[in-house]
Amino acid sequence: MPEKSPSLLVHIRDWLALPFVVTVIIPFLLYKIGIHLIQIPPDLFKIGGITVYTLGISMQLYTTSLFGRYAQGTLAPWQPTQKLVIRGPYRYCRNPMITGVLMMLLGEALFFNALGIMVWACIFFAMNTAYFIFKEEPSMLARFGEAYTEYKKHVPRWVPRMRPYKAAENQ
Repeated sequence: MPEKSPSLLVHIRDWLALPFVVTVIIPFLLYKIGIHLIQIPPDLFKIGGITVYTLGISMQLYTTSLFGRYAQGTLAPWQPTQKLVIRGPYRYCRNPMITGVLMMLLGEALFFNALGIMVWACIFFAMNTAYFIFKEEPSMLARFGEAYTEYKKHVPRWVPRMRPYKAAENQ
């Protein structure tokens, strides 16, 4: 019998436990430290920050919704997906959800002109790269086998392809 997708409350719990802490709690604490990036007109940073943040949260929410609708799992590693999702932005890069969170952090760093948040964004990226290489990708290979191997061969981890991965049309 196929497994049931997690409830909306489970998705909300996992979103609050991960992206919310990464993009709200930690940046707030770093902002309180008060180290600024550079001194330029603050309106330029604010406009850039809002733009990047909006793109990032849109990407993060859209990819989370794909997990809820198609993957039978959540974004949290303690509730891994049961189906390989190769739809929407997953046709261009393998980790658009994390890319969205990274864009949110960069947007916050710009908006608040906060060096601490920019450093956190770099640390977040490095931690996720290591996590994906050493934990997530082997786990995906074990769960999805040849389908994931083929996907991984054609779709880059971070830098998007110019054209969507064609095998995704069958997913």
